Amino acid sequence: PACKPLHHNGVSRTTINGRLPVVAPHATHPKRLHRPNSTFAVEFTRRKTFGNTGSLLPPVRQQPSCFKPIEMSATATSCLPELAVFDLDACLWDQEMYEMSEMPTDPIQGELVTAGVGVVGVKCSGRVIRLHAGALYALQEYHAGKYPGMRIAAASSADTPFAVKVGRKALTILEVVPGVSVWDVFMAAEKEDGNMQIGRTPPLSSDKSTTHFPILRSNTGIEYDKMLFFDDCNWGDHCGKVEMRCRTEGSGQGPVTVRTPSGLQKADWLKGLELYAKRAQ
Repeated sequence: PACKPLHHNGVSRTTINGRLPVVAPHATHPKRLHRPNSTFAVEFTRRKTFGNTGSLLPPVRQQPSCFKPIEMSATATSCLPELAVFDLDACLWDQEMYEMSEMPTDPIQGELVTAGVGVVGVKCSGRVIRLHAGALYALQEYHAGKYPGMRIAAASSADTPFAVKVGRKALTILEVVPGVSVWDVFMAAEKEDGNMQIGRTPPLSSDKSTTHFPILRSNTGIEYDKMLFFDDCNWGDHCGKVEMRCRTEGSGQGPVTVRTPSGLQKADWLKGLELYAKRAQ
């Protein structure tokens, strides 16, 4: 068959009668296959061999999961938690505040999904703090009134007083929709900021189950078994501790918890709502 070399976007391809049976990385990009977060690497390693010829199917590019339609069941929408609690570092957003040596400064403008152009990031110590896709989705839906009766809160054990200042400042800069900051959305149903438990300076500590959550219950008047909690748990099993130690008398249940080791994604948010609704039935 007639073979013809083809070069496109740094990838060498060989066509056979106009078809692309083989896809190989260009020699000038030897590391593409070894980047753990590379979409190309994932696709390339998942190619399938078929027949006895050893030919390889060309990779099929997948849309990122945050853009795929994920629907919430009627059960989840009919039975919502009274308080959704979010960890901040590596859960709500993608950075760790203890690693910052300066206060957040320059806002970065961009598309807030379909809400329009707003502040999608903020520069800080040579890095950019951004909300995870699922966090932005959850906050936009909450701001739009999709979860009537629900309130939201933060439970973060930021390491130092300066890290707390950085986190609080970032909350006032990052936007959910144009002109509305993350802080604005967290405070929409509150008269004071008792729902924002950030840090580990007394009366807080590194153990959210003994400080952050008892304080949240006291400040909001919401029992543990009416709460839903999201935490990356990369530095300790906060979800496990909170679920086991913070229990409501009578029901014996604690908050429903969801671990988000890769940051809060849309699927994590919807999973939490589903788990809460199923337990509440």
